Amino acid sequence: MDLPAPPTNYPKTLSSIILCRRRPDAGAARRQEAINNCATQRLPRPIVSPPRGSSVRHHSLLQPAPPGPARDRVVARSSAVVPQPPLPSPLLLPEMPSPTIRRLDVASPVPADIDIANSVEPLSIADIAAELGLGPEHYDLYGRYKAKVLLSVLDDLKAQQDGYYVVVGGITPTPLGEGKSTTTVGLCQALGAFLDKKVVTCLRQPSQGPTFGIKGGAAGGGYSQVIPMDEFNLHLTGDIHAITAANNLLAAAIDTRIFHENSQSDKALFNRLCPANKEGKRRFADVMLKRLTKLGISKTDPNELTQNEVRRFARLDIDPESITWRRVMDVNDRFLRKVTIGQGPEEKGMVRETGFDISVASEIMAVLALTTSLADMRERLGRMVIGNSKSGEPITADDLGVGGALTVLMKDAIHPTLMQTLEGTPVLVHAGPFANIAHGNSSIVADKIALKLVGKGGFVVTEAGFGADIGTEKFMDIKCRYSGLVPQCAIIVATIRALKMHGGGPDVVAGKPLDHAYVSENVALVEAGCVNLAKHIANTRSYGVNVVVAINKFASDTEAEMNAVRNASMAAGAFDAVVCTHHAHGGKGAVELGLAVQRACESQSEPLKFLYPLESSIKEKIESIAKFYGASGVEYSEQAEKQIEMYTKQGFSNLPICMAKTQYSFSHVPSMKGAPTGFVLPIRDVRASIGAGFIYPLVGTMSTMPGLPTRPCFYEIDVDTATGKVMGLS
Repeated sequence: MDLPAPPTNYPKTLSSIILCRRRPDAGAARRQEAINNCATQRLPRPIVSPPRGSSVRHHSLLQPAPPGPARDRVVARSSAVVPQPPLPSPLLLPEMPSPTIRRLDVASPVPADIDIANSVEPLSIADIAAELGLGPEHYDLYGRYKAKVLLSVLDDLKAQQDGYYVVVGGITPTPLGEGKSTTTVGLCQALGAFLDKKVVTCLRQPSQGPTFGIKGGAAGGGYSQVIPMDEFNLHLTGDIHAITAANNLLAAAIDTRIFHENSQSDKALFNRLCPANKEGKRRFADVMLKRLTKLGISKTDPNELTQNEVRRFARLDIDPESITWRRVMDVNDRFLRKVTIGQGPEEKGMVRETGFDISVASEIMAVLALTTSLADMRERLGRMVIGNSKSGEPITADDLGVGGALTVLMKDAIHPTLMQTLEGTPVLVHAGPFANIAHGNSSIVADKIALKLVGKGGFVVTEAGFGADIGTEKFMDIKCRYSGLVPQCAIIVATIRALKMHGGGPDVVAGKPLDHAYVSENVALVEAGCVNLAKHIANTRSYGVNVVVAINKFASDTEAEMNAVRNASMAAGAFDAVVCTHHAHGGKGAVELGLAVQRACESQSEPLKFLYPLESSIKEKIESIAKFYGASGVEYSEQAEKQIEMYTKQGFSNLPICMAKTQYSFSHVPSMKGAPTGFVLPIRDVRASIGAGFIYPLVGTMSTMPGLPTRPCFYEIDVDTATGKVMGLS
């Protein structure tokens, strides 16, 4: 379809764009009246008869607009042999709300995600940036459809009032996922393209591991996607590659330092660390001064150190058994979970057992997600602990002298990447920590930039990984603590499929057809499974935010089943529960969700309540989260007890807790569905991400390096050599 040409008279400065809201137009009153009508009543959906003699059914996705030049840009139709699922309340949309908003021609059945993505030509990212309020001086282009938004935006907009802050979580998922990313994108398309709100979607960058493994990509799905979808799911702007390089530089520095300390005297080691220049003068590198300060040595001239001070400075004396830092790569490779290094003849017998993690499990990824500025990132990277000395002192990246170099490798990665949805609304993609291992949320800096850009009355919608017991809890207790941001609304995405599983339905296995129970009506099974949804609602409400349930509708779901979910949601204390069809219809299918979220944000009045105070002991905080899950108690292994004692002694007990547990149950056992109670939560080990700023207990066995299935997603992925387009990506 033809898109309107972007205006050529954009304001020249960022502040003039931000403070200049959209001018009232002839359709503004009608648009507000339509929004109010949708909010208070269910309007009948117009039926458009098919052409005489045609066997194809036509479904109007939008009401006809009033006569005028805007009409041709508003009405979209879907033509297909199979009817579309019914839409929520229709909305009168007299004209396009923004020059970058596009209307979609949707088809039924819904085509493959990559086919939909390839069918829409993205707008120039410069146009998306200009409409959002960014001038060319506030971003760096990465091709035509991606740009890095610079952190200087925060300085330019520090006086701007924040918009509404919305987090999207979900019920305990099936292995197939319940559509949180799709719902996040669909909601933002509804807010921006249909409700005329300034909105920014904030998403994590997906790892190539799941993309080529069993899960596929994370750009959303159907008609609610981020585009270009292939670039989003693959290299994007190289942030994960930067993390990989920085992580492995630190890994090399660790083993190299042990090697040189084992083969040199104190004097030789010190002389090589602080070599004399051509004039015979020696100096400490700036990063070395940090180590001297840590040791309580105030001298800045290398020649003034005593023999004892030379030894304390030069010898880290790392205990190889204590090293927690592993190498990483952004590929699922089970055979790298445990490896032996140092077997070359030049390594002089320094053999050590270690392994690889997937790149997104690196602490550097968690640092990127939780940092608030370049200076803060430098500080966090430098204080990352890689292990202990033989005397039990924590050894940091700055002790190894590598903190500054890590920051240099990450200096571009700190800037969020600007992209767009299928309907032209802006997206900030940044960071991608695993949700069951790390804290599973996109970056603080992306959220802060977005909240300033949308301004008062606008919306920032960010996704938290996996179920609300993992993603939303960590969003509140870790991310919001460090950011100081307060959400007004939390969404819980639910599907009939997952609720049936929690109600006692057969196992759902990725790659296998769904059991008949999941594609035929069974209200009793849904009602039984709503105990899981109710627990998530109660847990999320305890933070003091309004909860909206988004019922992500599939084609086989029935009205009776959806009514059962809505009734259970409201009984559990949800602010609202809304059926969504954004996968099939794009933003139009999430309009009612957008209205519910708007009402929830506008009526929010309670302060944010954390689950535990930071002053509590490590064990007290762990036990607060266990109770939150439904556990009756916690059982610590001998190793966990030892680690807790050590971290407390080292002064790290005031950090928040990041539970590493299965995403498939409130408990530690994936097969325990619903909302189990009375179980004892086992803490197998306790580790620390000091740079990122959290302690992470391991509940059961958690793998930080996934493996490939028998038939990975890469079987379907290829490139059309004639057009260069990617095929088969999901």
